[in-house]
Amino acid sequence: APRSLETVGLSKSFGGVHAVDDATVTFHHGKINALIGPNGSGKTTFFNCVTGMIAPDSGSVSYRGRDITRKAPHAIARGGIGRSFQLCRVFPRMTVLENMLVAVRRDRLREMFTGSRKPEEVDKARALLVRVGIDHLEHIEAGNLSYGQQKLLELAGVLMADPETIMLDEPAGGVNPALIGRIGTLVRELNAEGKTFLVVEHNMDMVMSLSDHVIVFDRGRPIAEGPPSVVQSDPRVLEAYLGI
Repeated sequence: APRSLETVGLSKSFGGVHAVDDATVTFHHGKINALIGPNGSGKTTFFNCVTGMIAPDSGSVSYRGRDITRKAPHAIARGGIGRSFQLCRVFPRMTVLENMLVAVRRDRLREMFTGSRKPEEVDKARALLVRVGIDHLEHIEAGNLSYGQQKLLELAGVLMADPETIMLDEPAGGVNPALIGRIGTLVRELNAEGKTFLVVEHNMDMVMSLSDHVIVFDRGRPIAEGPPSVVQSDPRVLEAYLGI
């Protein structure tokens, strides 16, 4: 499979704890990749190192052959990678539509406050809200949405920049089953349109039904990878989860 995102020997410690420990990982371009593992296995720290939120201690990150190690988050985003967060990041006192417009203008706050709305940006925002199914809420303050609706808003916001690769940190976390289904359908549709996905997720039903390629982390590094059917029956994976 063509390589999308790749790390070689990526490491990050916090006060003697190896959160990410010499991790060499290859995600497949054009596929839905899942990163799973027990709590504390380093998945979110790995994500944060890859997207420039925190600097790794050592090792490298490359995206489609370009070195992006230690680049700033906005530079990585401009290079084609969008991400969501484990704890939803929306602006609670702005409307749903305003949140969408901020998503494309994080680096241009002044424009946002002067209220200069580009009609084409508004059209794009509305089209994406239709797509994720929350267009009827565009004038509601984001803080009044359910958690699942906030996750849909966050995904729609990520799509405003039209990233080639989308990283989702626990998209199903704290979300009701109907909306989990909706998120799964969206991921499938977007993947069919050519988007690559990297998904960190605890919901095994979602992972196993959605993913093409699964990477299992334990103690900060990959211990198994492959299609869901292979990973599910790998004894190392059961051992990592169950501690047996």
